[in-house]
Amino acid sequence: MEIMIDPELCRLFPQFKIGFITYKNIEVGQSPQMVKGRLQLFQESIYFDLENRSVTEFDGIREWRQIFKIAGKDPNRYRHSAEALYRRIKKQNYLQPVNSSIDINNFFSLEYQIPIGVYDADKLSGNLTIRLGKGGEEYNGLNGRPNSLANLIISEDAAGPFGSPFVDSERTAVTEQTKNAVQIVYLRPSLEMEKAEKMVDSLMNMYTQVHGGEGNFKVIRC
Repeated sequence: MEIMIDPELCRLFPQFKIGFITYKNIEVGQSPQMVKGRLQLFQESIYFDLENRSVTEFDGIREWRQIFKIAGKDPNRYRHSAEALYRRIKKQNYLQPVNSSIDINNFFSLEYQIPIGVYDADKLSGNLTIRLGKGGEEYNGLNGRPNSLANLIISEDAAGPFGSPFVDSERTAVTEQTKNAVQIVYLRPSLEMEKAEKMVDSLMNMYTQVHGGEGNFKVIRC
């Protein structure tokens, strides 16, 4: 499975880059106590930070809001997934454990202040493309409703769009039956390539420590 960034997206964001990780032979289940504990403690730490700072003062949150704005999506109406997590924490509506894959995904999204998507690779077909959504495109999201994809950065496979930094689709959700997965890390365009690679490598290593199996990653840029 290969992934590419659409040239139109590169015209808008010349430094656009993503981390792309593939996992094989993983075991998804309840998070170990170590993951649950770290996720809870980190959320509490963010909550105390937010007593003196607004959500939009965090560098990663602010940069991805700007990306949405340039792409033509109002960041005040369509908040990228990392910002949505931070706003939940500000209200002390802390994330509860779901499964090991989602919990680790959320932990890194909070740590790096960026959207990250994780998908069941066996529910994907063909190669993947990151592009801008078009008018009339939509999918049923994990938020339980149809979502317009117009002017959103989206990921698609041969069957159509399945993910975005806003909300992912139901079609490719990771469950405890997932054995192979794909992770898309929506990196900050301003991040240097070397730092981006270290970040994605760190994420991959923690994921495989918890889930077993094997992982491979690459950072793809315009």
